[in-house]
Amino acid sequence: MMMLIYWLMPIIFIISGMWSFAFKRKHLLITLLSLEYIILSLFLLLFIYLNIYDNEIFFSMMFLCFSVCEGVMGLSILVSMIRAYGNDYFQSFNILQC
Repeated sequence: MMMLIYWLMPIIFIISGMWSFAFKRKHLLITLLSLEYIILSLFLLLFIYLNIYDNEIFFSMMFLCFSVCEGVMGLSILVSMIRAYGNDYFQSFNILQC
């Protein structure tokens, strides 16, 4: 029973993060936060998997470093978008316009 909770909890977190990413996309900040939530849920799932099967934890630290780099890139895009357009609405600019 406890093993089922260990596997089910991160999967529910991932599904709820994907739901919020798919349906709450008015602001760029909300989409970035939902992506970070998915990444942290994947980190929890990876950490549980590596602990159960007695593997090295080094890969989880590498995964965490890459997810921090992804978060920094998202924040830099957010800052540049706010400086250029004044807000983080997706509807305030047109990506396909030349």
